[in-house]
Amino acid sequence: MPTFAIEYQYDDRDAVRDRVRPAHRAWLRSLLDSGTLVASGPFADGSGALLIAVAETEERLGEIFDADPFHLEGLVAERSVRGWDPVLRSW
Repeated sequence: MPTFAIEYQYDDRDAVRDRVRPAHRAWLRSLLDSGTLVASGPFADGSGALLIAVAETEERLGEIFDADPFHLEGLVAERSVRGWDPVLRSW
């Protein structure tokens, strides 16, 4: 199944993001448990996050990530998706 690197750039509403974060992380946990999400985490500077996921197609991946509570709340100012071919990995 294709692997994708998804990059989020957040908007500047830190307080709203803090409020929505528990729902966002629960949603991410469900993706991890289902095998869709491989890894995720915020950038150290707080500007966004990097997520690694698998899906049948990039279109399907978009449908999945449109359900992210951060996306639904409009907290993701920009989302980029790139196909990724991991050569070496430990997971």
